[in-house]
Amino acid sequence: MRKFETGATRDSNDGKSDYEGFLSFSVLEAYGKYMTKHRVQADGGLRDSDNWQKGFGPTVKEHCEVCLKSAWRHFLDFWAIHRGYERIDSKTGEKITLEEAGCALLFNIMAYLHIYLKDEPSYRCPEDASICNLGYACDACPYNPELKKE
Repeated sequence: MRKFETGATRDSNDGKSDYEGFLSFSVLEAYGKYMTKHRVQADGGLRDSDNWQKGFGPTVKEHCEVCLKSAWRHFLDFWAIHRGYERIDSKTGEKITLEEAGCALLFNIMAYLHIYLKDEPSYRCPEDASICNLGYACDACPYNPELKKE
């Protein structure tokens, strides 16, 4: 228990995750800019910012394979740039920056783990509960419909 000079009390921080310490502001800001840039679709439309959370395929396995294949391509760009090589985007003809490659890699890891963790029993929405483990009322859950497990 922590006591403050004001008389206020708070539970101890022991055993609690320190997200402010674990995460980098500059990396998260760069990632947000990357995601904003890539919301624009080929047809010029703007996809919802959380569109990726719907998954890339009808099963967890298919979704994870899509993410892993893309992650490998972006990791190779990231690694090559780190080693001093120039990488060019085949679609735009523009030079790929280390920041762009890193954010693309981070996106694929985030997307992979998002669906993978949802499928884990400790994260999965219990079918007989009105509130899921993520804190959403089932009829308001942004993750419905659930991906089918193979």
